[in-house]
Amino acid sequence: MAISSVLKKQIQDGAYDAAFAKLYASDPAVIAAQRARYIKTIESFEKEFGADRDVRLYSAPGRTEIGGNHTDHNNGIVMAAAVNLDIIAAVAKNNDNTVRFISEGFGKIDDIDLSVLTPQKPEAEHSASLIRGVAAGIVKEGGKVGGFDAFSTSDVLRGSGLSSSAAFEVCVGAIFRGEYNDNDMERLNQVEIAKIGQYAENVFFGKPSGLMDQTACAVGSAITIDFKDPTAPIVNKVDFDLAGKGFALCISDTKGSHADLTDDYAAIRREMESVAACFGKKVLRDVDEDTFIAAIPDVRKKVGDRAVVRAIHFYNDCRRATQLCEAVKADDFDRFLELILEGGHSSFEYNQNAYSIKNVKEQGVPLALAISQRVLQGRGAWRLQGGGFAGTIQAFVPLDLLDQYRAAIDAVFGKGSCHVLSVRNYGAVPVEENM
Repeated sequence: MAISSVLKKQIQDGAYDAAFAKLYASDPAVIAAQRARYIKTIESFEKEFGADRDVRLYSAPGRTEIGGNHTDHNNGIVMAAAVNLDIIAAVAKNNDNTVRFISEGFGKIDDIDLSVLTPQKPEAEHSASLIRGVAAGIVKEGGKVGGFDAFSTSDVLRGSGLSSSAAFEVCVGAIFRGEYNDNDMERLNQVEIAKIGQYAENVFFGKPSGLMDQTACAVGSAITIDFKDPTAPIVNKVDFDLAGKGFALCISDTKGSHADLTDDYAAIRREMESVAACFGKKVLRDVDEDTFIAAIPDVRKKVGDRAVVRAIHFYNDCRRATQLCEAVKADDFDRFLELILEGGHSSFEYNQNAYSIKNVKEQGVPLALAISQRVLQGRGAWRLQGGGFAGTIQAFVPLDLLDQYRAAIDAVFGKGSCHVLSVRNYGAVPVEENM
């Protein structure tokens, strides 16, 4: 924490360069861009809330799914990773017990009076509900809350499967933890902050989301999350130096429409759970895989073949998520790439969420995968990610092929469709000189 004018000078003089290198990349151009970005954010804070206040900086990353496609909702296992796109905020405490939050490009969120920590109907599906919900969750866990003024900016791509809303939720959680709970990373650890973000989204915002997004954004790095007990997920973290392997992570937006896809998404969960119901269980995680395999002749008659192959995908991709993390820990990057390709094929062929059968002419995801295979064959790996049917794909691209790959994707889907990222080993944190 420092007076805003002093903080700007420290950043300008390079005092935060080491922190920026850890959060984003060691490239001098990237560090210079982050210097400018943080200074601009502080200047915007000063313009809105006054100069020479004691200000602290916070950051929370977006995330990408690496393995475990559509497994979380059946209490499965996923692998995800934080990325070097984030929401940052300049924050100062106030004495009004009120949160005033301005997001660049979106304007001022309604003032949140923290004396009221119950869902407010007019706030449903608005950012104010998330802030109030996070505050309520902090208090529910025995923490303290209080007022603050904040100006934030975000480069987490919206609608890209990188979880901009989860990044916002865990950033707010980190702010309350840092400003009013002595940044107690033991009592309000990163997984607790993630669960509080989910609570805010489920109860206050009104969206029945799972916990993968918030956990990946809060914890940072590459992680596996085991949802066998959704109330107490088991998180294993492993640092992942992708650039050190000579690769970049590319997320490519195929610009497909997400309209009318709700039932496509819901059908995956519905069909997996219909298989579980054949065994008197609610979710596939509670069904022994060998028992399921032996019963396939009867199960397919009850629920249909698509439900059966989607269940096969569930078991395989849960296993693969764990194997992916093990490959990273063992520094076996070739095996990691093999598993990414296997998971991509499973999502396309078994889970069948590469395109919607309601609109077979729109197949941007398969097209992007085909382009990836053409450029990267034998060198990298590629797969669809997230909900599927439309949206984004993921590729691990050798640095010497990066320009060629990006040009090929942009030529089909438009300039700027291919976003070059890296894995970030920090989650939702205060940004300090010595990180």
